[in-house]
Amino acid sequence: MSETLETKQPRATPEAPANGQPAPPTPAETVKDRRPLLQKPAFRIFITILVVLAIGGTVYYLYSRQFEETDDAFVDGHVVPITPQISALVAKVNINDNTLVHAGDVMVELDPTDYKVAVEQAKGAEAAAAGKLEQAQSSVPAANSAVDEAKAELASANVTFGNADRDYQRYLHLDEGARSPQQIDNAKATMEQAKASVDQATAKLESARSQVKTAEANVVAAKGDLQKAQADTLRAMTNLGYCQIKAPCDGRITNKNVDPGMYVTSSTQLFQLVPLEVYVTANFKETQLDHMQPGQSCSIHVDAYPDREFTGKVQSIQSGTGSRFSVIPAENATGNFVKVVQRVPVKITFDGEVNKDLNRLLSPGMSVEPNVRIRE
Repeated sequence: MSETLETKQPRATPEAPANGQPAPPTPAETVKDRRPLLQKPAFRIFITILVVLAIGGTVYYLYSRQFEETDDAFVDGHVVPITPQISALVAKVNINDNTLVHAGDVMVELDPTDYKVAVEQAKGAEAAAAGKLEQAQSSVPAANSAVDEAKAELASANVTFGNADRDYQRYLHLDEGARSPQQIDNAKATMEQAKASVDQATAKLESARSQVKTAEANVVAAKGDLQKAQADTLRAMTNLGYCQIKAPCDGRITNKNVDPGMYVTSSTQLFQLVPLEVYVTANFKETQLDHMQPGQSCSIHVDAYPDREFTGKVQSIQSGTGSRFSVIPAENATGNFVKVVQRVPVKITFDGEVNKDLNRLLSPGMSVEPNVRIRE
């Protein structure tokens, strides 16, 4: 029993004393703890880490200062609202939501009945105006002939008047014995009659000349009526052409709001056409624009396609902040001024055609993160 108790008692060892307290440091360990701080491995590792971090931070700073980026950016484009230019019943719709169309494709067909009738009426009015113009033009030569005839009559009347006047003057200068009062009266009457014929021929000539002016004015009026009729015909044919609503450019259909049987007017928006050509509107802080200029290269990350990298260039910088052109601009003169860093829209265009893959289209409104290289 005593042997068993003795074996269970712990024995004193250099590593663990019998009383359970840590062993006192050996002379070698005491010398190691007293080494200079620079010679300790832990301190050397710490210094090395600090140096690496400082070098890495410096390299990152020098590299990052060459770029300006923002997450306040999105894909933009010139969305085209499609509205009819005439009022009519929708006869046929050839598109659907998100349909890809090309420039010139007929998207919607309107009922053309009323406009075909209008074209025929306009053509009839044009033909009538053309007939009136021909009639007016034919009256001009007749009026000119009347002028020539009046001139001839006036010349004949002047000759007759000259002869009669000379005869009258001869009778006046004859001796009283060689003439009779009756002869003088007859000569005077003949002369006055000839003079009246001259006056009548002169008046007829003036009337003929006025008829020429009237005929020429009728021609001008008839030409105006014909031009108006031709314009009415062109308008009627144009309206008939509006019965087919064609795509103004390549793009995709969005917000479709038209179906066969609807009656539409010029104020009815049928749908919107989103062109395939898009760009980026990036709202950079005003403090980021110091070195930014048009033409600088840019890398573009699109949230929808994280595995694709797009490139582009700065196209232009807006002449004004976004808040200045908002619907309700900030009124700082009321005393509620709080300085906030303003943002300026920057237009960035893509390099090449980015919407070739119709299954991975870039659409207006998508979030992007552009990174502009402002220093080389």
